[in-house]
Amino acid sequence: MNGSAASSADGWSAAERLAAAIERDGPYCVWCSREFTGLVRATREHLVPRVKGGPSVLENELAACSRCNRERGHRSPVQWLDEVAARGREPRPDVLAAGLRRLQRRIDERGGHRRIRDYLRTELRKLERRGSAAHG
Repeated sequence: MNGSAASSADGWSAAERLAAAIERDGPYCVWCSREFTGLVRATREHLVPRVKGGPSVLENELAACSRCNRERGHRSPVQWLDEVAARGREPRPDVLAAGLRRLQRRIDERGGHRRIRDYLRTELRKLERRGSAAHG
């Protein structure tokens, strides 16, 4: 952990959080499954966008390629998951679901972030319905 001015609420720098997300979830974009290489640059993707109250902590971040991160903008995670799938990309819904649950657990354990609690519940419900529809 790093105590620099660029650190987040959890004390980790942006580079440390990105490295931890890649180690945790694998070296592939959550939205298109491209492997991070010299030409495919990894970026921090906020599950709950910062403009919607999402914190800059590891539990709210996944690794995404710069193309998918830039194109997503502030769309909700499940909305963007459906859009990238419709574009012929191969998203990783299991990684997305695990990330949403991790963030929800962090908030349940530590409190705060009232603004995003309903957002998280809604996204998890949509993801579960999407999964049921895909298997039913």
